[in-house]
Amino acid sequence: MATTREIRERISSIDDTLKITNAMYLISSTKLRKARKALADTEPYFDMLQLQMERIMRHLPEDFTHPYLDSRAHVADENLRRAVIVVTADKGLAGAYNHNVLKMAERDIRPDADDMLFVIGETGRVYFQSKGIHIDEQFHYTAQNPTIHRARSIAFRMLDLYEQKKIDEVFILYTRMMSSIEAEPRIMQLLPLSKLVLNRPEAAGVADVYQEAFELIPSPREIIENLVPNYLTGYIFGALVESYCCEHNARMMAMDAAGKNGREMKQKLSIEYNRLRQAKITQEITEVCAGARAQERQN
Repeated sequence: MATTREIRERISSIDDTLKITNAMYLISSTKLRKARKALADTEPYFDMLQLQMERIMRHLPEDFTHPYLDSRAHVADENLRRAVIVVTADKGLAGAYNHNVLKMAERDIRPDADDMLFVIGETGRVYFQSKGIHIDEQFHYTAQNPTIHRARSIAFRMLDLYEQKKIDEVFILYTRMMSSIEAEPRIMQLLPLSKLVLNRPEAAGVADVYQEAFELIPSPREIIENLVPNYLTGYIFGALVESYCCEHNARMMAMDAAGKNGREMKQKLSIEYNRLRQAKITQEITEVCAGARAQERQN
């Protein structure tokens, strides 16, 4: 059985931990408000960009060809060279946020093939290095406070590799916020556009809806070449912002759960401490009374 001193030390340790978890909760709540505002500002653009891209794809001439639309049909699926961008956090203590992304990444990435791995976030870098999985490039200072500049740098890096035919497909693996208490990892294909898959389920039926005909000016090629870099930049930026929002939401929930567990443990230890202290006091009183009676008998 633990002594009163050991219990006091454990209670003191729990108090110190509760201070840390409470501070992390408050910090994440502040960052989450900022992230939610950024998400609310970017989400309409993020969704409309996908819808308009799908619309333009439907209106391209049937005989139109472009490297961004090349589905590499002549290459077997197992021989396709893929670039996978994995978005993680720079820190842990965020519940299952990082674990879910890394679990999906480890399942989908083919280390023995020609896949190229690009990592955002220090947690992902440490994890893949510990597993012996080669990282082709890590984008530093991107997981925290995502910016359009960082998203544009990543997008142009992917476009350069694709245009040089070093890769055949580009994917991004990030965490999508389904609700304030639910998030799920999602992997989406960015290139080639012929395999474009929309994020929003309601967008899947747009092809069945009548859309007015329009002319592509100055030419479909120039429109695609100007629009695709912006499309990739917007998509990647939206994924970064959404992942950042999910990270702090998960950290808030994790710190709240840790705080509740800590307070429950502290309460149990306090009860145990009071019982031991009461038993010790009772024992001392009993010993004093027994000594007094023994003294009386001697007299």
